[in-house]
Amino acid sequence: MTILAGGIGSRFWPASTPERPKQLLRLGTKEPLIVDTMRRAGALVPTERIRILAGENLRSPIKSVLPNLERDNFWIEPQARGTAPVLAWAAAKLAQLDPEAVMVSLHADHLLEPLEEFVETVASAVEVARRDDLLLSIGVSPDRIETGYGHIEVGEQLKAAGLAKSFRVKAFHEKPDEETARGYVDQGYLWNTGIFIWKASVLLDELSRHAQEISDLLPLINNEGADAFFERVPVSVIDRAIMERSDRVGVVEATFNWDDVGSWEALSRTQILDQLGNVSLGNVELVGARGSIAYQEGPGRIVLMGAEDLVVVQVEGTTMVMPRARASQLKELLDRMEGAR
Repeated sequence: MTILAGGIGSRFWPASTPERPKQLLRLGTKEPLIVDTMRRAGALVPTERIRILAGENLRSPIKSVLPNLERDNFWIEPQARGTAPVLAWAAAKLAQLDPEAVMVSLHADHLLEPLEEFVETVASAVEVARRDDLLLSIGVSPDRIETGYGHIEVGEQLKAAGLAKSFRVKAFHEKPDEETARGYVDQGYLWNTGIFIWKASVLLDELSRHAQEISDLLPLINNEGADAFFERVPVSVIDRAIMERSDRVGVVEATFNWDDVGSWEALSRTQILDQLGNVSLGNVELVGARGSIAYQEGPGRIVLMGAEDLVVVQVEGTTMVMPRARASQLKELLDRMEGAR
């Protein structure tokens, strides 16, 4: 079994930059998110069987917080083309090393506990993946109405493996509106964590069946090198390219608590609130502030006086202030900013 720690390239402006994404920030515990991810990966396999999928620009920043990593722990993608191409590339490399290799793909921006139950859930998923030749996702039973996550419609229950329940997947559903999400919860749908487990060979088979735009280019890796593959492969995500198309998909229900640090709003769920409903991390002083989220790192200080329902972030000389109600629109802002360059 090989652990692949991916999800390194996402943006969390202004605290993250291409060289310092949110996975290097201390948004979960006192350690950067990538350190927490490596700790849970190390509970599954030895360090020499962990691979971090990231761009070359992130090798040194990651090494700065994980100095014991070796060069072989990094599989450097020449350019970011989405999760489908990079996982296809990783599967092809693994299958050459071991035709029976099982991949576990972890995001580096998740919070989960307890570690023991995470390990048990993944062990159950690995057993199902080996036994039934399925592409598996880890699903979480919702504890609220959530429009920011994909949802999984479960089908027939599979033969037991370990302590976790597993099912065939009827369908994946993308991020719904609030009314639809409420219906999904009522019908027993699971959240899709994006943690995937499968045999490398099974993923390659399903790519050849459902994503030939990727699989047809995989021979370039051996013939011309990874650069040629990444130069020509279309941008795509694994959920749409394979998981929504394949009929060999299952889900293992997590027994652990999980959250995706995909927005600043997530900190209100994962951090301790003060008596006035504020979250503060770093050098922050709150005077009569209510319902606000403040994150500070590096030189400087944030002072909020009488403020209500704000998100204030200060990192490396950049400060962002926005109404908390508009935090979900951050990606739209980023897209507009990049389009204006």
